[in-house]
Amino acid sequence: MQVSHTRSALSVSFDEPNLVGSAGLVPLMKLACESGLHELTEQRLSMPTDKGANAGAKVTALVAGMCAGADSIDDMAILRHGAMSKLFAGIYAPSTLGSFLRSFTFGHVRQLDAVASRFLTALSRQAPLLGAPADTGQGPGFVFVDVDDTIIEVHGYQKQGSGYGYSGVRGLNALLATASTADTAPVILGQRLRRGSVGSPRGAARLIGDSLATLQRMHPTDQDQVLMRADSAFYGHAAVAAVLKTGAEVSVTVRMDKAVKKAIATIDDEAWTPIKYPQAIYDETTDTWTSKAEVAEVPYTAFKSRKKAERIPGRLVVRRIPELNPKHGEGQPTLFDTHRFHAFFTTTDPEALDTVAADATHRAHAVIEQVNADLKDSALAHLPSGHFGANSAWLVCAVMAYNLTRTAGILAAGTFTRARTGTIRTKLVSLPARIASSARRIQIRLPESWPWRHAFERLFAAIHPPPKTA
Repeated sequence: MQVSHTRSALSVSFDEPNLVGSAGLVPLMKLACESGLHELTEQRLSMPTDKGANAGAKVTALVAGMCAGADSIDDMAILRHGAMSKLFAGIYAPSTLGSFLRSFTFGHVRQLDAVASRFLTALSRQAPLLGAPADTGQGPGFVFVDVDDTIIEVHGYQKQGSGYGYSGVRGLNALLATASTADTAPVILGQRLRRGSVGSPRGAARLIGDSLATLQRMHPTDQDQVLMRADSAFYGHAAVAAVLKTGAEVSVTVRMDKAVKKAIATIDDEAWTPIKYPQAIYDETTDTWTSKAEVAEVPYTAFKSRKKAERIPGRLVVRRIPELNPKHGEGQPTLFDTHRFHAFFTTTDPEALDTVAADATHRAHAVIEQVNADLKDSALAHLPSGHFGANSAWLVCAVMAYNLTRTAGILAAGTFTRARTGTIRTKLVSLPARIASSARRIQIRLPESWPWRHAFERLFAAIHPPPKTA
């Protein structure tokens, strides 16, 4: 592609009052309005002083800016250009939104958490975020709740709560709980911002309980089985017991302590089954996989050091992989192949998930890493304030923007059903348009031959259905 004019034949001027750069915000914010974001915030968020006035409009503005790609308070100026004031009311200056965020205390953040959970519930009534109950795959329907934390890097020492965590990077720690099925992309059930140096399981049991309660409200699971998946950082009695108390099941990676190693040693050599793994080859003759990775399981009771009433029976599923580059000592090399073992504890019924299926299901926990990357590619590219309460509120707004964008992708259908929010933002939200008025009606004129026109039209029609003819 080349510019078709010489430099002398081109000029630039910022003087067109009828243009907008993010026309896709129209159906998104209409969706947010119909889901009650403004009203929920006004009802539940009680902030004193003038900085907390019109909280519903300010939270809605923050979510709108994040949906349009803002990742800092200054970026909220993206809402103040061209004809945006003809399409939207309650557009605030970035400085006003910054003062609003800095007014948040821990209690106010918890109020905003309540808004976010109810907003997600309302969005689930607008679109099937988790599909239809008991229709998530073959056999029993599973809803997967994944829990993980991630470090959001910050710079400087003026960020309240920042510190060096497990990654060795100075930052703040965001704990997330997502929900997904085999056929749907994840939505975020709960979130919590914590100090950068905090241990991963800190507060996880409370977040899990809140998230499962939100899931029950947005997607009744009477016909579905809920399975909480997590890595070894969350293998503790408090988190596991919080899940089982709700009737859900767990699938949690375990640490290779003495008890786990002892259980693995009892597995018979004939019990190992090859699985589909990177570089595996499927043998059609024997109907099996030829793979270096194998799985087996053994009955296992977790937390044996606790009193009997708190011990939890289940299954220990183990995956072993040959050690291709063993570290030999100075003595004689090993006479037998050595393996690396990865084990997880699960309470699922073997009839619902056998050993191979349980292993594949547990490895799919990695889907939450995509959510972390998605957030860091948008609103969580930065934590914009030195005030911890402001950053906590920013995280909640970022989650609401993520869930809103995900809902819009489902309504747009096609490839957008499971697309990244960044893809939805680029193709459906950051859409240039010219605003025209005629006979007291506003017409949004969009680019001709826009490649994703039909998807946008589906989204727009779902939010703005055409008037019924007599």
